[in-house]
Amino acid sequence: MELKSINKEDFTDKTTFGVIGICGIVGNLVSRILKDKGYNVIGTDLSKKEDCTFLKSLDGYDIEIFYEHHPEEFFNKSDYIFYPPGLSKSIDLYKTIQDKNIPIIELDDIFRLFNPDKPVIGATGTNGKTTTISLLKTISKDYGLKPSEHNLLNMQGNAEYIPALQSLLNGDVAILEVGTFGDKGSIARTVKLSKMDCGIITNITPDHLELGKDFLSYANIKGEMIKELEGKELIVNSNDPTIMGLLKDHDFKGNLITFSVEGDISNKSTKQCTCGKKLKIDEIISGSGYYHCLNCGLENIEADYVAKNIDLNNNSFILNTPEGDFKVEMVLEGIHNVFNVTGAIIASHEFLKIPYDEILKSISNFTGVPGRMETIGIINDKKVIVDYAHNPGGVETVLREFKKIYGDFTLILTVSSESGQKGDSIIFDLGLDFAKYIIPVSKSSDKIAKLKIHEDPSLKDKIILSESNFNKEGTLGASKEDLLKGFKKALKTDSKTIIAIGEAAIKFKDVFK
Repeated sequence: MELKSINKEDFTDKTTFGVIGICGIVGNLVSRILKDKGYNVIGTDLSKKEDCTFLKSLDGYDIEIFYEHHPEEFFNKSDYIFYPPGLSKSIDLYKTIQDKNIPIIELDDIFRLFNPDKPVIGATGTNGKTTTISLLKTISKDYGLKPSEHNLLNMQGNAEYIPALQSLLNGDVAILEVGTFGDKGSIARTVKLSKMDCGIITNITPDHLELGKDFLSYANIKGEMIKELEGKELIVNSNDPTIMGLLKDHDFKGNLITFSVEGDISNKSTKQCTCGKKLKIDEIISGSGYYHCLNCGLENIEADYVAKNIDLNNNSFILNTPEGDFKVEMVLEGIHNVFNVTGAIIASHEFLKIPYDEILKSISNFTGVPGRMETIGIINDKKVIVDYAHNPGGVETVLREFKKIYGDFTLILTVSSESGQKGDSIIFDLGLDFAKYIIPVSKSSDKIAKLKIHEDPSLKDKIILSESNFNKEGTLGASKEDLLKGFKKALKTDSKTIIAIGEAAIKFKDVFK
């Protein structure tokens, strides 16, 4: 039977799908989707049961799984077999399925045969999307809506096919974080496959330039959401000139909702306009603020929603909306979270139609995303905080906010940036700018630290070397032992606050306890 001849009408509640590679990400999600749709599912995988990383998410699904082999029983019970992407079709397994004349369905068929059957909203951007999405989910749950969840252990799940498959899982609404590894077409694919109805773009900053693309190439990848949501709903941060330039270039036709923040200028910089020229920007946060391009005339607009009267001491602000002004009280700290919260409020009210009083109540109780300005506790009279910040723009925003809130602090730097050596160097300089002391505990930051001290011996008072062996490579940056050595050094400083940033700081945060 050829793929094109398979239709949903061919299936009944007695139909059994055999899923190959059920321990993998795609196999796991497809199995749950098929069960959610009311079909029987059995699975097979060459992994041992103890190595089936995402097995916990299959709890309650009543799926028979064959581990370590593909037994004859699996083929005998399967009316259709799902063949995972990336698995070669030249191997004996594929030939066996064909010889047994069992119809094969692939990933494209899953998206062709099934629709989300629920409202779908997604958020993309360089920074802030995780907090925005988590807050949106919290507001939805508090209001009685069930968001679909991928439930993949220790997976952010914002790239490849995960968000689109997540939209097909059971739930009242799909709230998707949409990331990219810098691949052209990746965000467009997610928007199309998930049949997204509404999108949020938080910001676009030049943090991934060493991935082989210039800033405008990277920006246009994020801007794919604009093109694909033509005629639908789009919520954007109008303080970001890159987003507004892309909207102008695409001549977006749809329900565009803009928001801005009236904050203090924290930095003056330049940013490449979408017209190709440099524009000056008075930043509120990295890459967003007040701007005017002398070449193409791009400048701040009057936004539909405006956050003003921001009180960072009491974590509150006034949100000016088309329906009047509302006081927003947060547990979250920092001006960057004013942006995140504002985007989430708009999406909750405009797209999900949740009343403002319900939204504001949820926000007042939302303590944030683990690993985002997460307070670990008080240790030896020092407040210990961890944050996932790992690219230059994110690090700058977070450190700037830490400086405003806590004054002097000791920075434990675990970052090995996805932006490469250039990104690592920028991040280290930001640490020097904002922290009283900086303790490098990743191989890359330690190398930069020693070079800085060699060039300027006076920095020995500010840079505290942790004297670790640094055997970790890649974006994790540091090992648990590296982090512990750095933390012991930090406890000896006279700062009342210790802040550890980067992927390793989050993965090994229990070391602080």
